[in-house]
Amino acid sequence: MAEEKNKVGFALKKITTEQFAIIESSYKESEIVELKAGLKFGINFDNNIISVVFSTSLIQEKSPFLLIAVGCHFNINIEAWNSFYNESKTELIVPKGFISHLVMLTIGTTRGVLHCKTENTPFNKFLLPTLNVNELVKKDVVFKAEKTK
Repeated sequence: MAEEKNKVGFALKKITTEQFAIIESSYKESEIVELKAGLKFGINFDNNIISVVFSTSLIQEKSPFLLIAVGCHFNINIEAWNSFYNESKTELIVPKGFISHLVMLTIGTTRGVLHCKTENTPFNKFLLPTLNVNELVKKDVVFKAEKTK
């Protein structure tokens, strides 16, 4: 029964490619490739949506040669949304475990978008490696929010 209490109902509503670029002139076949990654979060309070945007760039000698940012926009069921909302502080507090799950789904989606965007190019050999989400998400994510309804 305790497991049921921790379940959060949600649905992936939309995927957006926020950024994609290949800068062929910055790529050198024999150079070491460095990966940088970042996360952004957002909410649409009126529609109970949490957005996760994962971005990554492949870099050589401080110059990026491949950039991608993908957003996954999740509709959260009303019961879960209300359980995250602290009305007295007008904050939406999304638990670390749940936001980590959304981040993992977004990274996997980014991996697929990267494959599709680079298919049949020499850049298709660059795969997004598995990443430790616990290193990316260290605590609950808190949004300041005000109801507009």
